Amino acid sequence: MKIGLVGYSGSGKSSLFSWLSGATPDPSAVNSSQSAMAAIPEPRLDALCKLYNPKKVTYASMEIVDTPGLSRDHVGNVSKLAHIREADYLVCVVPAFSGVDVDKEISSFSEDLILADLEIATNRMEKIEEQIKKRRTKEEQEKLEIEQEALRIIIERLEAGTPILAEEMTDDHYKATRSFRFLTEKRRAIFVNTGDDETDFEQYQKYASEKVPVLAASVGLELELDAMGAEEATSFCEEMGLTRVGRDSIVRKLMDCSGQMLFLTAGEKEVRSWLMSKNGTALEAAGCIHSDFVKKFIRCEVIACDDLVRLGSERAVKAEGLNHRETKEYIVQEGDVLLFHIAQ
Repeated sequence: MKIGLVGYSGSGKSSLFSWLSGATPDPSAVNSSQSAMAAIPEPRLDALCKLYNPKKVTYASMEIVDTPGLSRDHVGNVSKLAHIREADYLVCVVPAFSGVDVDKEISSFSEDLILADLEIATNRMEKIEEQIKKRRTKEEQEKLEIEQEALRIIIERLEAGTPILAEEMTDDHYKATRSFRFLTEKRRAIFVNTGDDETDFEQYQKYASEKVPVLAASVGLELELDAMGAEEATSFCEEMGLTRVGRDSIVRKLMDCSGQMLFLTAGEKEVRSWLMSKNGTALEAAGCIHSDFVKKFIRCEVIACDDLVRLGSERAVKAEGLNHRETKEYIVQEGDVLLFHIAQ
């Protein structure tokens, strides 16, 4: 899972990148992208470690991509936004300090995404119109015409100031244009970077919609608190009347709203969490571990982590009949502990 951070200059985007990943922003990458992995906290791994005493513990992680700061006059933003076309999920960082109008900032960002997609679509349409004039095989001609029709639908929506909706296109249209990785097709969230003295983070939920959730925290304050010891940070917040959100809370929320979840594997060699799409199958989970697991999948054994921790051992879980064997079509549940059986 690749999370792309975008925002206007001065939004605190690079600070958010540092806070989530622990990486220091590279000044030389100011005009390009920089990425780092952010470990996803999972308290249940600690409980599993007490049961298995493993040699190794590994936490699942998400890739966080920091991108060049955008210009509020939109100049040069199309090329800057190209750095996040490969991202799976977008996070627009909006400052709620220094007099910035949050609502206007969000609207401006949406406009930049539309402009960037419109340039890609219109440039491609011009090339297709030239190619269609040339003599080609029937199959090649039909392929170009399908792409042309798809782009026509896309351009009409973008020119009307509305994002691309995949459900409005046929499967053929989608296949013809999916390689462009249009930004307005991507799921996204708004991250409101507040002032250090903010205590009411819920007020920013008014900017949320059914498809675009809102997260909020004071990144500057959180970085300062992380640099302190735990007790010192707690005392400081109590003394100053400040509210701490916490990095782990934001990372888990990002995982959730981007459509991801965790499953677990456990044994004496390693206890580990794995990231996968919600509603994914056992076969997809197997692929997260190794491609060979997909080819050689026989079945998987499933135990709910809560049952395993509560009863204290796999033997006790099996005695209660709480384990079950599943085929590759099984829909993995968040927090499942999986054991895969593969052909040798």
